[in-house]
Amino acid sequence: MTSIPTREHWINTDPGRLYAKAWMPATDAGESVPIILFHDSLGCVELWRDFPVRLARTTGRQVVAYDRLGFGRSDRHPGHLDGRFVHDEAHGAFTALRNQLKIGRFVAFGHSVGGGMAIGCAASFLEDCTGLITESAQAFVEDRTLQGIRAAQQSFAEPGQLERLQKYHGDKAAWVLSAWIDTWLAPSFAGWNLDEALGRIRCPNLVIHGEHDEFGSLLHPQRIADLTHGPAINRILKGCGHVPHREAPETVLELIDSWLDASDDRMVS
Repeated sequence: MTSIPTREHWINTDPGRLYAKAWMPATDAGESVPIILFHDSLGCVELWRDFPVRLARTTGRQVVAYDRLGFGRSDRHPGHLDGRFVHDEAHGAFTALRNQLKIGRFVAFGHSVGGGMAIGCAASFLEDCTGLITESAQAFVEDRTLQGIRAAQQSFAEPGQLERLQKYHGDKAAWVLSAWIDTWLAPSFAGWNLDEALGRIRCPNLVIHGEHDEFGSLLHPQRIADLTHGPAINRILKGCGHVPHREAPETVLELIDSWLDASDDRMVS
């Protein structure tokens, strides 16, 4: 199997530097629209594991992933996440990434809360976002989501569990865990939703969700597909939980590749 060249970047922002990595298949030659990955609440570039290289190889497109501020190899976050952190990503870190890497048009692909950020970016850059892929995204605050977070909170309280995060986030691990749990469980966050952003989206939309997702019911993919104005395809993966790209990678890659081909055909016609 042929290797794919990679390139690492440091993105400068006012609060601190962000780490980014790009996978660049030779078949792309800079002609296709790149796929930008938005990680989940405990994630980072490294936690995507081999999915980005497989995605680049399967689609023949450049794939770019970055660590949000406070995560992975990026600098520390100077404070706490507020209730607008999902919406603000589009005009903060993501805009800095686009400017420095000279990214024009893009496909936004987000997992979990990263799916919400991908939605925000698609809604903010209507002319440049040619496609939106959400995987296990939450569109509103649901009891099932909060129950899953509380269960994870208890799990991480066990001896040795925080060390699992330290492997990827270093001494920022405690902040990463707190940012997830404290933000979502805060009473002030209870009314959060993506309805307004979803209503502005016009690009094609692929919605992927596991039928057994412990952090969100099937109401989330249905709401995402129903509220966007672009052509939407809703795919529920049987037997999958919250991380379909790890639990059923071949299925996810095939779905994305065929959907991108169909989306490109629509743009040409």
